[in-house]
Amino acid sequence: MTWAPITVDATHFYLQVYWWIIVAVLAGLFLLMTFVQGGQTLFHVAKDETEERAILNSLGRKWELTFTTLVLFGGALYAAFPLFYSISFGGAYWVWMLILFAFVLQAVAYEYMNKKGNLIGKNAYKMFLYFNGVVGIVLIGAAVGTFFTGSNFHYDPATKVLEWGYDKSVPNLRGLEAAIAFNHGAWFNLAMGILLFAVARILGALWLINDLDHHDFGDVIDRLKAVIKRCFVVLLVALVVVLIGLVTLKGYGYDIHDPKGTIKLVDNKYLHNLFSFGALPLILFLLGLVLFVVGVFQSGFGNSKRGIWTSGLGTVLIGIVVFLIAGLPGTAYYPSYADPQSSLTIQNSSGSKETLAVMAWVSIAVPFVLAYIAWVWYQMKKDGPITSREITEDSHAY
Repeated sequence: MTWAPITVDATHFYLQVYWWIIVAVLAGLFLLMTFVQGGQTLFHVAKDETEERAILNSLGRKWELTFTTLVLFGGALYAAFPLFYSISFGGAYWVWMLILFAFVLQAVAYEYMNKKGNLIGKNAYKMFLYFNGVVGIVLIGAAVGTFFTGSNFHYDPATKVLEWGYDKSVPNLRGLEAAIAFNHGAWFNLAMGILLFAVARILGALWLINDLDHHDFGDVIDRLKAVIKRCFVVLLVALVVVLIGLVTLKGYGYDIHDPKGTIKLVDNKYLHNLFSFGALPLILFLLGLVLFVVGVFQSGFGNSKRGIWTSGLGTVLIGIVVFLIAGLPGTAYYPSYADPQSSLTIQNSSGSKETLAVMAWVSIAVPFVLAYIAWVWYQMKKDGPITSREITEDSHAY
């Protein structure tokens, strides 16, 4: 079974590339915003209720911006590449449902955690936040890993019939098999999940160091620095595994000018992609790594409060590059190891040229959405760091 002929319409192709770049940029921004989820796993550094509420309020004033970025990313991906949603949500729905459930729990927890008279108690809502920060983030990382290792499905574009679990040697767990199918890259998927969790936790600690008053919460800051140092070790181990994978994994490549759209395994595909476009992806990736490490040393090992901005920029750059090399150039971004010809590319899964052209005009609004996020961020930060007085006297505090 082969796909219908891949279009060689230049305008359509450039629109497909344009929208994949937009998706990559939004993915990078979302990775930065996971500092909220990472911070939600740090309540243990608080030794009393005031310290705990300081952490809760620092994160609670940003979680909606994280959700806005996630919706923007998901909306762009769905609108530009609708077949991805049809296949991934139609097959790997346990993964996506758990991720969505984790974010629903997050919203509920911030709303009701410290409300008087809640039925299940504050600790239950705190566990909701931990679930979002641990399970939600690890699953997102593992799902991103399948963009490189592949999933177990067969799709017939003629009949539009999807068969998940096509390779019967792998248990059909509706997407969760990505964590146990080690002969199909589960080691990489799990490493990606752990890496994203470590990044989110470090960013969360860096954010709290930036946002909490150092005079009132100096002991909390010291504990956060200790967390950063421990997580940095975990991050380095997971990063080595992921980098080995990116360098050695076979990728699902195709010739964009091949009218048959044949998809086949290519040795060191992602390594070659890093050197595409005049080595620009490799330069951005290395720059992102350097910036992330510098930010960690600024606030985790030093006394600067601005490490979140340095590491945050590095995270955005790394996220952009990871998504770029997953779908460009001539790479299946959602491969099927069970049936490579069913793999999704930016060309066989996108909307029509007319749809993408209209959306390209709509995308002019994206900078305004990002400007709105920046404005809201500024309004929330302009009064300075969070103090203990603010926690105890502000009636609107979480």
